Amino acid sequence: MARLKTAKSQRLARHARVRRKISGTSNKPRLCVFRSLNHIYAQIVDDSAGHTLATASSIDPASRKESGNLRKSDASRLVGQALSTKAKGIGISQVVFDRGGYQYHGRVKALAEAAREGGLIF
Repeated sequence: MARLKTAKSQRLARHARVRRKISGTSNKPRLCVFRSLNHIYAQIVDDSAGHTLATASSIDPASRKESGNLRKSDASRLVGQALSTKAKGIGISQVVFDRGGYQYHGRVKALAEAAREGGLIF
């Protein structure tokens, strides 16, 4: 009997395929994105040391105040801006973008473009 592939298992397979090629270093950490049904989370990770350097999400208290009744893509834009501000504060200007197996479209694209506008290079 063939096993059915769920959307989640397909996304995780895409993510694993991308992660084989992408890795964050101390010079160029990885900006990874996780998208749930209602929220979006982003982290900047140094894979060589195994440390998370900066995080931002749509459930952070600061983001929640600003994103009150915004659309999800607008909330993603705020998360991208917040993450780029935090990254600049700790001296990170270049990152490798890890879209987490999601299409570069919608909320993921809004977060990435906002991070670029905030000064991150990827």
